[in-house]
Amino acid sequence: MNPQPQAVGAQARSSPVGLPALVAGVLVLALTGCASLSPDGGFGAVESATAERLGTSAQLVWARQPEDLDRIDKRVGELLDKPLSMEAAVQLALLNNRGLQAAYAELGITEAEVVQAGRLPNPGFSFGRVTQGDEIEWERGLHFNLARLLALPLVQRVEARRLEQVRAAVAQQVLALAADTRKAWVQAVAAEESVRYSRQVMQAAEASAELARRMAQVGNFNKLQQAREQGFYADAALNLVRAEQQRRATRERLTRLLGLWGGQTGFRLPERLPDLPAQARELPDIERQALTQRLDVAAARAAAEATARNLGLTRTTRFINVLELGLVRNSINEAPTQKGWEIGLELPLFDWGGARVARAEGVYMQALHRAAETAINARSEVREAYGAYRAAWDMARHHREEIVPLKARISEENLLRYNGMLIGVFELLADARSQIASVNAAIDALRDFWIAQADLDMALVGKPSLSAAAGPAMVAGPAGGPGH
Repeated sequence: MNPQPQAVGAQARSSPVGLPALVAGVLVLALTGCASLSPDGGFGAVESATAERLGTSAQLVWARQPEDLDRIDKRVGELLDKPLSMEAAVQLALLNNRGLQAAYAELGITEAEVVQAGRLPNPGFSFGRVTQGDEIEWERGLHFNLARLLALPLVQRVEARRLEQVRAAVAQQVLALAADTRKAWVQAVAAEESVRYSRQVMQAAEASAELARRMAQVGNFNKLQQAREQGFYADAALNLVRAEQQRRATRERLTRLLGLWGGQTGFRLPERLPDLPAQARELPDIERQALTQRLDVAAARAAAEATARNLGLTRTTRFINVLELGLVRNSINEAPTQKGWEIGLELPLFDWGGARVARAEGVYMQALHRAAETAINARSEVREAYGAYRAAWDMARHHREEIVPLKARISEENLLRYNGMLIGVFELLADARSQIASVNAAIDALRDFWIAQADLDMALVGKPSLSAAAGPAMVAGPAGGPGH
């Protein structure tokens, strides 16, 4: 007896004369329509999906051959030869991040699985020899899975949907890496600036503390005044340590995203963040843009459609789950050769397929609700991201146009008063600390703006990782000092 392989089947009509020819014709059509592996493994689709969002200057490379790695190493070296700008850091991460390369490999794996699912199983051949006395009977049989052949177009459509989902997921991972790299670059550059200004605060507090110590030694300063200046110095020293640790942490995070190691970790960064844009973005139709552009929304929609197609396939094959066609040729040494064909199918006596259909319907409703949830969350996330972006732009502009200029004018007036011997050196040093702290706060506000913009860009194309506000800048003690 020939084995009965399990397969998704379909109903078939046949006649004793024309069935083999009909099946042979269908088999030829199925074989000619079988999918094959693409030259790039589906990488071109990812490049197309990300090109518009990353810009034409961004380059993606899938390292599939040793020469690809050599080309990437050469480009990485060129980017590291000069201070890394934000876009250069993004380009470096897109080329050198090994996690992203692993995601590219998932494309090839999935495409191979999809192509394999679209191919027919190999036909089977059976050969037997039976003896009874002097009579010898030879049995030869050729059989293949007719159910799989008839269901092949439906299977191919379902698998094609799955490949589209994987491509969308990889494209979203590319965009997420670009957004994370922008944020890490902004945090690293801002941390470098904060360390520089924290050192200036430290120098001013150290000079004030040393002057207070000397004046106390000669009896011109009481212990309370000296302790106050020592307190300013202690706070400044602590804030400097915190700033240096923040710089190390942000730099290491950026290093990981860039995929750098060894001597490459000594890369240089610009001395300051980019300037605040003159105008904030106006996005009145931001929710519509999110629903049309976001890859996670498109992936959820594709998943629901694929599940719906799978449900149709399940309903079609609920009664016939095994359908096999076989060609038979038997010969006996003392009788004419016997030729024919046979069809085997599973009778739905105990399992009518109701459970499989119910499960498919449940999976479909689950996919439908998840698609709706993704769309609802996308609307909320872009509103949140845009609100944070506008607030960050307003605060950064307020620091740049109001607080920092005001502190500078106060410093100029105090310097005139000091030259006129109306205030002492301690008041002047306290004012210098306050001005430097205001500049540091402006740096933090500018950093928060660029992070909020990266979150907004990601919210328009995929699920973002929204950042909370960093909080106020660290200052060396109270803003004012004696006499303020």
